[in-house]
Amino acid sequence: MNISRSARPSGSLMAMKINARRAPLSWRLKNVLRWTYIKSWLAVFLIAPIARFFGLMTAHATLTARVHKAGGEWIDHGVLSRRLVTNNGVGFIVDAWQNTVELEIMKYHGCGTGATAENVADSALQTESTTALNPDSTRATGTLAESAANAFQSVGTLTFDASAAVTEHGILSQAATGGGVLFDRSVFSAINVASGDSIQFTYTVTFTAGG
Repeated sequence: MNISRSARPSGSLMAMKINARRAPLSWRLKNVLRWTYIKSWLAVFLIAPIARFFGLMTAHATLTARVHKAGGEWIDHGVLSRRLVTNNGVGFIVDAWQNTVELEIMKYHGCGTGATAENVADSALQTESTTALNPDSTRATGTLAESAANAFQSVGTLTFDASAAVTEHGILSQAATGGGVLFDRSVFSAINVASGDSIQFTYTVTFTAGG
């Protein structure tokens, strides 16, 4: 007696689109009407095209954010800032070119509550969050990607176990707060978070060839 059986694998795949509501209009207006935001917008959309017309290579950074509330809701804050690569950040690129540092370590996301405008001489966040973070004193490790062939991107999520009014963000070269090279610092209107909330920051540097 011959007994034969056959089995076919079965299963299901589900995909869920994360819908995020936009940040309140009052917040968006307050953020985009800051002089530093207006100046950076003019630089990216007016000055940079003129520079490219004359054959100059350009580069600019963009920082966006989405808040994930403890209850599950997502709030999209859009573009927070288009500034500012620091002197130390530029120096870090030059050092990496000479193979004295590794460029790929410049991926950690820190945040804080300082509101002083960005300056190329900045070497740290003004008031970096430490104990409000979960885990304490630990920056988010960014996931590195290319959003386009000429655009480097780092996405990092900071989780909070205390309330904070977050007003600044930085890309740095180490995970522990209080040290490392500050590549870029951005200041924006306050994003209020509570315990259990998180902020997903997306930082992108776009290079446009001259010619």
